[in-house]
Amino acid sequence: MPVDNDFTNKYNRSMKKKISVLLVCGAGASSSFMAAKMRLAAKKKKIDLNVSARAESEIVNFIGDVDAIMIGPHLSVYYEEVKERYSEECAVILMKKEYYSTLNGDEAIEHLLQEIGNK
Repeated sequence: MPVDNDFTNKYNRSMKKKISVLLVCGAGASSSFMAAKMRLAAKKKKIDLNVSARAESEIVNFIGDVDAIMIGPHLSVYYEEVKERYSEECAVILMKKEYYSTLNGDEAIEHLLQEIGNK
């Protein structure tokens, strides 16, 4: 599904800020690569996006400052727990192996926008 720039622009204007995302993996290393790819894709698409990558243990430090938490697929065992704990504050998204394993920033952004559009 292609990125809906109308939705993105409306979302950015209504929030009056960048879309802020926390990518989570075990130690923060693999999510750092994905964050870089998402930043490049967002820039190409003119999407106002802030992406940070951190370890799962650091989620609590970012709640209230992010619109979404995207969890690496290798941490799927934590997804339900994180969703239960933080879904009132932000969207909680389990990243798909298909784009995570290939570091496809475009597909990650499409998934993100689809999910926050449904929240």
